[in-house]
Amino acid sequence: MRLILGSQSPRRKEILSFFALPFVQIPSAFDEETVVYQGDPIAYAVELSRKKAQELAKKLPNDVILTADTVVFFEGKIYNKPKNEAEAFAMTRSMADKWHQVFTAVTVQKNNEVHSGFEETKILMNPLTDEQIRSFHRSCSPLDKAGGYAIQQSGCILVSRIDGCYYNVMGLPVNTVKELLEKFGIDLWEHLNPC
Repeated sequence: MRLILGSQSPRRKEILSFFALPFVQIPSAFDEETVVYQGDPIAYAVELSRKKAQELAKKLPNDVILTADTVVFFEGKIYNKPKNEAEAFAMTRSMADKWHQVFTAVTVQKNNEVHSGFEETKILMNPLTDEQIRSFHRSCSPLDKAGGYAIQQSGCILVSRIDGCYYNVMGLPVNTVKELLEKFGIDLWEHLNPC
């Protein structure tokens, strides 16, 4: 029984690699544009993570599929990955000096057995000048990140406060993953890497 990380995200791969648990990274081919946001960021993220898992499970029914989807939620809107630099700048500009929420939904599926969960983290961004935002985007490409920013590495300079799971903001909430994998007989406590 293989564990498949159904994501091309290097950050999700990094987090799952904290544990000595063998896995194969195979991105899902599901077209995320086919899911329409209808006002509930949690339901939206859960649906995306489930659709990604379903797509892979059709081809890999005997494997345990782990997928996730992260959305940034601010003032009633969701911020996915920006389409271009201008949209990334607008996202970061609007959230500067304000609180926003990050939701990551996780789905684990094997054949027709499916379990999903989610985590929420609240983030307060620092006040930011236009030049600071541009400088950050030059040093850390915003186009592959929900909300157009990263919290890890030099992205920490953007963030004033965090309420909730740090790894949720990176894209893979460890406690949610642990609970879902346990439903398939996989215990992360048995796969600890040396610190």
